[in-house]
Amino acid sequence: MEFKNIIFEKNDKIATISINRPKALNALNSETLKELDCVVDMIAEDEGVYAVILTGVGEKAFVAGADITEMKDMSVAEGRKFGILGNKVFRKIDLLEKPIIAAVNGFALGGGCELSMACDIRIASTSAKFGQPEVGLGITPGFGGTQRLARIAGMAVAKELIFTGRIIKAEEALRVGLVNKVVEPDKVMEEAVSFANTIAAQAPIAVKYCKAAINRGMQCDIETALMYESEVFGECFATEDQKEGMTAFVERREKSFKNK
Repeated sequence: MEFKNIIFEKNDKIATISINRPKALNALNSETLKELDCVVDMIAEDEGVYAVILTGVGEKAFVAGADITEMKDMSVAEGRKFGILGNKVFRKIDLLEKPIIAAVNGFALGGGCELSMACDIRIASTSAKFGQPEVGLGITPGFGGTQRLARIAGMAVAKELIFTGRIIKAEEALRVGLVNKVVEPDKVMEEAVSFANTIAAQAPIAVKYCKAAINRGMQCDIETALMYESEVFGECFATEDQKEGMTAFVERREKSFKNK
């Protein structure tokens, strides 16, 4: 399938999505969000994809934000519709069973920061910058920023960054827990691919269940979360990969998972 604003590639078990609007610093307009929605559906249905990398084309920006040119003259109804679209797409990324790694190679501001936070792991360039500067434009974050930043970095950090609109560098983002690792600009994709390959070498059904258990558990009480963990733990024993993984361990040989 051809996309106007996105490049989609698949290499063995790893899929890569690149936001491709470098002249607009990869800003997210409605068309790009709809294409992203479509490509996430494609990946969800592809049993051959075990891990996903999400990045932006060019060195300047991962995604500099939502498209202000499109937003500036919106009505209340249009603004609400745009926010609902962004939240729908980013929630779909949240719920995708396959882990997604954000390779943040520059500005991740507003909608770009929100997109990175919808991913499971964030690898940042030393030149990357993060922030939710929407209050300086007279709006709130609209694609999940008020919710995910508090959950990832804590309420105090979220309120500070969102209320002030302050933009932080990669090292501070690492310190507050917003990113997993910071590397030199020319190593971002290499590191993301390394993470993806490490994940793809594990039992994919088990990884899927782990993602679901972590995400669900963060939204409920500990007793409910532990019950869900017990359920998915038990379900693993119905898989061929569990038999293969444990047998390979006992026999001291390389494992070969089949996603079954």
